[in-house]
Amino acid sequence: MTASRDALRRDLRARRRALPAAERIAAAAALAARLLALPFAPDRGYVAGYWAMDGEIGLHAWQLRLPKGLVYCLPLLAEDDTLRFAPWRPGDGLVTNRYGIPEPDVDPRSGLPAADMALIAVPLVGFDAHGQRLGMGGGWYDRTLAPRLQRPAPPWLVGVGFGMQRLRAPLDAQPWDVPLDAVCTEAGTLISSPDLADTPR
Repeated sequence: MTASRDALRRDLRARRRALPAAERIAAAAALAARLLALPFAPDRGYVAGYWAMDGEIGLHAWQLRLPKGLVYCLPLLAEDDTLRFAPWRPGDGLVTNRYGIPEPDVDPRSGLPAADMALIAVPLVGFDAHGQRLGMGGGWYDRTLAPRLQRPAPPWLVGVGFGMQRLRAPLDAQPWDVPLDAVCTEAGTLISSPDLADTPR
């Protein structure tokens, strides 16, 4: 299963990198509208995105359109191999982490835990019709969000990507896979359960 997942990752990553620039820009704007229209979209607190790399869909349009009560954060790699999060605005300092990804220029120990976020936009390589996520394989988000496997708790988790990353065949869920509440692309929104829209958190 690992070998087939690795092959699937390589194919999907190559396909998203091949998308034309104009299509990427339009998709990022459409994605922002989808995220803002989520029935459980927060209007205050912290939300987390990511710095788009390797052809990932951009979140800049979403960040710029967030309600004033929300603070946008980027992930930080912590020493325990989990993520923490730090507020970031365009123009703030950045450093490059071990994977070559920009992150806020702060001590990761001062970052906020995932539980402090109202919503996290989770990058993905692929997803299926049930909202099951295929990530990069490093396990950073699964380790960070593992407490949610024991009990429902903040934050809301929304996978984000291009519509072409949706898989026809279902993914086999692994014991460590943390379920998403929804997946948003430029083409549509997939909510894992209709009850989620009315679940206070």
